[in-house]
Amino acid sequence: MENTRFTFSKAERLTNKTLIEELFSDSNSFVTYPFRIVWKEAELPSNFPAQVAVSVSKRCFKRAVKRNLIKRRIREIYRLNKHPFYQELVKRNIQISFMIVYLPRTILPSAEMEPRLKAALQKIIREYEKRHPISTDSAD
Repeated sequence: MENTRFTFSKAERLTNKTLIEELFSDSNSFVTYPFRIVWKEAELPSNFPAQVAVSVSKRCFKRAVKRNLIKRRIREIYRLNKHPFYQELVKRNIQISFMIVYLPRTILPSAEMEPRLKAALQKIIREYEKRHPISTDSAD
């Protein structure tokens, strides 16, 4: 992807209700604490290789101010670390929609969340590889 500006545009946000419903009804998920990642290979309406949504439980954080703070931090970490993830998706010619769900009941510092979110993004690629192994036989 030649555009390596560190932006997070509307086209990169998962907002389509149908895609979000599909994500929770028929998808793959794993936990890389403090996040649960729910992902699915999808035909996305944008030209980006991934669309993401961020969720923080209202049960754990009653005040919207705290939920929004956590979501802002997660989006910022994603914005700064998405390019290697995008390159891997483009290399495999796949599009993925996924949701990042924040699990703890306390607000973790960004410095603690960043390496774990990076690891979670790499794990999405590994999980995809497990489900879609690349065949080594080219043409028999």
